Amino acid sequence: MSDFLRRFAHAFATLDKHNLHLLDSLYSKDITFTDPLHEVQGLTALHAYFTGLYDNVSQLHFDFHGFDQVAEGEGYLRWEMSFCHTRLAKGQLIRVEGCSHLLWRDKVYRHRDYFDAGALLYEHLPLIGRVVSWLKRRMG
Repeated sequence: MSDFLRRFAHAFATLDKHNLHLLDSLYSKDITFTDPLHEVQGLTALHAYFTGLYDNVSQLHFDFHGFDQVAEGEGYLRWEMSFCHTRLAKGQLIRVEGCSHLLWRDKVYRHRDYFDAGALLYEHLPLIGRVVSWLKRRMG
């Protein structure tokens, strides 16, 4: 169990569009942040990325349920994200499970998120969503 991961998760869960200055206390200036849809280099770019994310959601909540440190300065957080986006799923609540791989010294310098991009985005778009659902049924 990692105190660093618990503190990071707690602080990250408090983020919203009004307190993104807290990113400075979580991430190093040379942060590389990657998720299935984007890759962002540097703290300034991360601020811009999060500003865009938070501007487009009306509700966002992270429930962290796993804190696994695998080495000194390396660990995983398991989470469920719940959010509402005006242009997805008719504004209804969407839930996505995922995990984050973090590397840190005093702050996180590498953050990589793993989640199902279809469950987050594609399944909730009008035309593409039907195609993705059909493909999932065919492949399953």
